Parts: sequence; C-alpha cells; structure tokens
Amino acid sequence: MNKTKLLLLLALLAGVAAFFALDLGRYFSLAFVKESQAAFSALYAERPWTVTAVYFVVYVVITALSLPGAAIMTLAGGASFGLVWGTVVVSFASTLGATLAMLAARYLFQDSIQQRFGRKLAEVNTRLDKEGAFYLFTLRLLPVIPFFALNLLMGLTRMKAWTFFWVSQVGMFAGTVAYVNAGTQLAKLDSLRGILSPALLGSFVALGLLPLAVKKLLDMAKRRRVYARWASDRPKAFDRNLIVIGGGAGGLVSAYIAAAVKAKVTLIEAHKMGGDCLNYGCVPSKALIKSAKLAHQMRHAGRYGLTDAAPAFSFKAVMARVHEVIKAIEPHDSIERYTGLGVEVLQGYGKLVNPWTVEVALNGGGTQRLTARSIVIAAGARPFVPPLPGLDDVGYLTSDTLWDELAQRDTAPKRLVVLGGGPIGCELAQSFARLGSQVTQVEMAPRIMIREDEDVSELARASLVADGVQVLTSHKALRCELNTGVKTLVVEHNGVEQHIEFDDLLCAVGRVARLQGYGLEDLGIPTNKTVETNEYLQTLYPNIYAAGDVAGPYQFTHTAAHQAWYAAVNALFGEWKMFKADYSVIPRATFIDPEVARVGLNEQDAKAQNVPFEVTKYGIDDLDRAIADSEAHGFVKVLTVPGKDTILGVTIVGTHAGDLLAEYVLAMKHGLGLNKILGTIHTYPTLSEANKYAAGEWKRAHAPQGLLAWVKKYHDWKRG
Repeated sequence: MNKTKLLLLLALLAGVAAFFALDLGRYFSLAFVKESQAAFSALYAERPWTVTAVYFVVYVVITALSLPGAAIMTLAGGASFGLVWGTVVVSFASTLGATLAMLAARYLFQDSIQQRFGRKLAEVNTRLDKEGAFYLFTLRLLPVIPFFALNLLMGLTRMKAWTFFWVSQVGMFAGTVAYVNAGTQLAKLDSLRGILSPALLGSFVALGLLPLAVKKLLDMAKRRRVYARWASDRPKAFDRNLIVIGGGAGGLVSAYIAAAVKAKVTLIEAHKMGGDCLNYGCVPSKALIKSAKLAHQMRHAGRYGLTDAAPAFSFKAVMARVHEVIKAIEPHDSIERYTGLGVEVLQGYGKLVNPWTVEVALNGGGTQRLTARSIVIAAGARPFVPPLPGLDDVGYLTSDTLWDELAQRDTAPKRLVVLGGGPIGCELAQSFARLGSQVTQVEMAPRIMIREDEDVSELARASLVADGVQVLTSHKALRCELNTGVKTLVVEHNGVEQHIEFDDLLCAVGRVARLQGYGLEDLGIPTNKTVETNEYLQTLYPNIYAAGDVAGPYQFTHTAAHQAWYAAVNALFGEWKMFKADYSVIPRATFIDPEVARVGLNEQDAKAQNVPFEVTKYGIDDLDRAIADSEAHGFVKVLTVPGKDTILGVTIVGTHAGDLLAEYVLAMKHGLGLNKILGTIHTYPTLSEANKYAAGEWKRAHAPQGLLAWVKKYHDWKRG
C-alpha cells in the first residue's frame, strides 16, 4: 500500500475511532431525535437551506464512513422535512455517501484484492460486467447484505461508479420512502421495530424478489421467441432423452454419461468411432513418436554405455505399427462397447432439422429421423489448410491424411516441409527427422511454440535442430510452385524470397471446428470459428449443447471429455440444476523430446494479464533419476503469488513432463500450495522428485532469515 493510500486509511480509521471514542452515537438514537425534534424543526423554519445543507453533509459522512446512524438520520429527515422534501434529501445523501464508501474501498483495496484473487474473481468480474446493475438493484431492494457491506463489496469490483450511483439511487428509493414516511410519524414510534413490521418486511422481500421474477419471465419470453418459428414442429413426445452428433471424445463421453444414468441416448458418427484423437491425432502421433525416439536412442547408444548404431528399419513397418496401435485401442471406443453400455449407435451423417429433430443419412443407405428433448453437438475439428496459391498443384499432407497415405510407402519422405511451429508441427517435424527425413519447418511467427515462454521455445528449437530439423522462424509461406516435376515452397524472410524444394509438404498450422453440414445455419445457431455457447455450453437454443473442439476454447481431448460431462448433465438434468463449465485448471502437453507440459499461467500470460507473480525454477539436470536415465535436461518452473506458496501456473520441460504435471494439476484444482507438495513423500529415485525439489527451491527462497539468525545464535550458545 502506497503512502497516499495509507494516509487515507488512517484518516478514515481515525474518523471511525473518534465517533466511538467521543460517544457521538448518542446523537443518532431514536430518543435523542424525538427530544430534539421541536428545536430542530424551529431551526429549520428559521434557516431552511443551512439546516438542509448541514443535515445533508452529516448524512453523507455517516454513510461514507459506514457508521451506525443512517436509519435514525432518515427518520429525522422525515420528521423535519416532511415526506416529499425529506425523501429527496435523504435519497441523494444516502446514495452519495454509499458511492463515496464504494470509491474509498475501491481506491484502498481493489488492486490488492484483484491481484491476489484475480483468477478466482475472473468469473465474478465477467458476470458483473454483464449483469452487475441487475444484481445490485436486486440486492438494494432485498437487503440480504447490509447496505454498508454492499457498498464496500462493490468497491472491490470493476463496476463503474456512475452505474453504482444511479442503480443505488433507484434501488434504495422504496426503503427510503418507507423510513422517511415513518419519520413523519416520529412521535408514534417507540423503537425501530415499529418501522420494520412483518408486513413491511414482507413487502420488501416481495419487492426484492420482483426483479428476479421479472428476469425469469423475460428469460421465458426470450426462450419462447427463440422457439417461436418451430412451435408447430415440437414433438408431443420424444423418441430419446439425448442425441449426440459426433463419436470423438466429447460425443463418446456425453453418450456414456447419458447411458450411465439410464437415459435413452443415440450416438451418431459418420466416419470412425474415436474421432480425431484415436484415428489421426493423439494415438497415432504418440505411436510414431515412440518409434522415432527409439531410433534416436539407438543412434546415441553411447550415452548409455553401448555402441552407437544406425537403426535399420522399414518405414512401412513403422507405419504398420502405428495402425496396429490404433487397432489395439479401437475396442475402447467401438460401436460394440458403447452398444453394450446401452448407447444406440448409428453410422451416418446427422443434421438438425429443428431444435428437437435430427435426420440421419445412414452410411448403409436411407435416412432416419430421431427426436430428443436435448441434443449435443460434438462434431470436432479438422486441419486448417492455408489458402496458398499452387498448394493443390503440388499436393499436401495433413495430420488427418498422412497416416494412410504414408503407410503405403517403403521409405519416409526424403525432403519434408512442415508448415507450422505449433505442437503438432513440432512433434511431427522431430519424429520424421529422427526417422531419416530431411525436414524443414517453416513458421511465420518469430519463434516456434509461440504460446510458451521464450526459454521453453528456445529449448524446443535447440532440441529440434539437434535432431536435424532446419527451423525457419519469421518465414512467411507465399506460394507453391511445380516446375518440371520439382515441388517448391516460396517463402519470404526480411523482404527476401527464398525457394525450398521438397518431396512432401505437411500442413500443420492449426485446426478449425467442423461447422458445416450439421444444420446449424438452417437453425440460425451463431458460429464464430466455433459454435457459440454460454457458460453452460448451451447454444442459441437452450436444449442444444456443444462440446469439444467444435465448441472451443481449447482443442484438447481431455478438455472435450471435461466439457462433455457438463453438456450431458445439463442436458439431462438442467431443469433442476445447471453447472457452469469450469476451465480454471486445464493442463496441456506437447510431446516433443524433451516434452513440454503446462497448467495455468506461464510468465508471458501473467505479464499480459497484469498478474503479479514470483518464479521458482528447478533444473532437472540436478535430478538423480534424470542423470541415471541420461535425460538430465529441462526444468520445472512454478509461478506463485508473491510471498505465498499459492500456485498460479507450472511449466515443465523434460522427459515425461506430461506425467509429472499431474501433481500440480491436482494441487491447483484443490487449492494445495508448494508447502503441501514439499511435505509429500516422493519415491526415490523417480522423476517425480523434481516437483518436490522445485517446492524446496521456493521454500529456501522464502526462509525466515531473521529468525534463522537468532536460531544460529541459540545453537552457538548451546555449544558454550
């Protein structure tokens, strides 16, 4: 807290202390007001504007300092000024005082509160930005929270002062009128209980609930408007409780949950069960990475006391193993398994006909129409193919097509250009380089893995370069050319064009949601790169949900499964309880060698969001197990709240980083700090000790040096 804030805080505390020390509260009692009413009225008759001004200022000060006495002041206003003028004076004085209290709390405490609890308050801030005025108005009418406390709490939010002022003015008006009116009958009052009769309290409660009821009615009206054009199409009865479009991670989990709670559910998948992850993404790429890593270890067998050896292998056999791995995992996502779980699985293309009906163009021919009370769209995503001139002429691979196309070849691509420096591009570039391809990686950004910190990007680049990948950053792909059978990619760097010859080109510049062909346009469901949903994963139509890559904001298999729980539960039980999708702790991993794994904030994110942080870094080159495995490279980097062990985010670079990250994901999810990790026994010798040692680094940096100096003196004294 800076000097100005400290002085203001001390001044406010001094004012409050003086109020109680001088027993000024005796002037704000019902007895005193009744005794002084005649004298006060006479003074008001003699000097109306002076008395009004003094009364106004005192009321503002009492309210601004959150002192007891506002209710008595309101009664006095009614007794002295009458109902109309008293209501005007009290209304503006109370609102001005409340606004000053709010601004004081904001000036003194908002920054520190937002910095300390910014991530936890993110949802509250978002909600207040959208509907803060409504909630404040409701609370002013329904005093669940005392007015002074509400003033202080709202000061910690981002609500605009003018919004706070006018909403408070309107919201407090009914209560002000009631108290001022009671003040006009001051002689008849024996206590404040005479004002707060059960009937009056009931009226306030009814008045406070009115905005909530109105909002509910407006929501119902909005819902009726959305469904109005389909009113005649709504079935009187439904074939199913839930229809799920898409058999990837999001769709499979949605269908599984529905079947588990005995709902009647149909899953529609046009192509392969398991979606992108099983057939084109996570599974095949990790199988390829394993083979490539083994080839790399053979070439560097000297690191393990063996003899370096050039691996002899058939590329076709490597690709055959990839497909064998897919086949081995296929039963987990198969039609047979899900049918056995109670899910009806239809193979075909599902298209929304209306908000409750899906028409399925069956793969075996014919169509079938299904109705359901709720629908989940989990259509996934596809590789984005950049609109490069000449790309179709030279041909290209994507992360979807390469597995089948390259499986027919006896050798790996001789010269491979990889477009894209993100996780997919880096994983495949390194793997093919380790399997003998001459790989050139082209990235338009100034560094690869641009979403990670610079030290992570640099370590990733060094690793790829060490494996023979030519990494070209700040290179923009312009066009492709095909001249006498020679394929060329033309790129621009620092204003100069360069030509890169290749045999195969792999587009790995990202993935886009599958939005066409599902009837979204016909129903008017908004899409903007992904299907637009609210926090409950509902689309424009509250009974239609979206989950997984098609919904965003993350394109991870585990996030799709995570979203699927919310979509399915809200779809089946939403009339009783709705759950907001929780993205507070989302882990991610890139499976290059060494692996890169992260959860929460990294340094560049924290700086961009103005989140204060401390960095603790532990080098894995010091870890016993990593040394024994000849994997002594990388680090664990932990961001914490300054001065505390609260974890804001973790980045791990090293072997099995994705596995090591799980401990931090658990800790962040359940609010455990580094002290808890330090106090947990980790098996020796394992890689997981890196997490404990990182916590130890934090502990050493925050050791109480002053106390330790006295402890040293104590031990010196004990030695005599």
